[in-house]
Amino acid sequence: MLSKLFGKKNNKVTIFSPVDGEIVPLSEVPDPVFAEKMMGDGVAIKPANGTVVSPIEGKVVQIFPTKHAVGLETKSGVEILIHIGLETVGMEGEGFEAHVEAGATVKPGDKLITFDQALVNEKAKSDVIPVIITNTDQMKTIEKVGENLFEQGRTKY
Repeated sequence: MLSKLFGKKNNKVTIFSPVDGEIVPLSEVPDPVFAEKMMGDGVAIKPANGTVVSPIEGKVVQIFPTKHAVGLETKSGVEILIHIGLETVGMEGEGFEAHVEAGATVKPGDKLITFDQALVNEKAKSDVIPVIITNTDQMKTIEKVGENLFEQGRTKY
């Protein structure tokens, strides 16, 4: 499950895949907020199962009340949003279970949220999971380092 999405060198951070599945370019996500990178840059994943784990070492900043999304922050300040499916907020938490609370310290592989993938496929616009670096404007670069691998570097501040 934990294949690398973003690499680490010097002042850079590794972000692992939070879910098993196939990488989808953000430009192919059927929602302009994600496709046009209005919330930041990243990738999307077509999930193979309903388990979302922490892609980083850091802390849980927010679990949305509907449990369809989680905000994380690395020790170096990289902010990550994992959004399960599109238009899943309307499910009002049905089919989602959070396994952590805001303020929790996490490491790669720690279970964050589980969801009923069949229910998401039935009720949501899409089951694709955008993984977004929400403070992209503070990043020096976000570069692809290999097939399904991305390297992300931060500016110093």
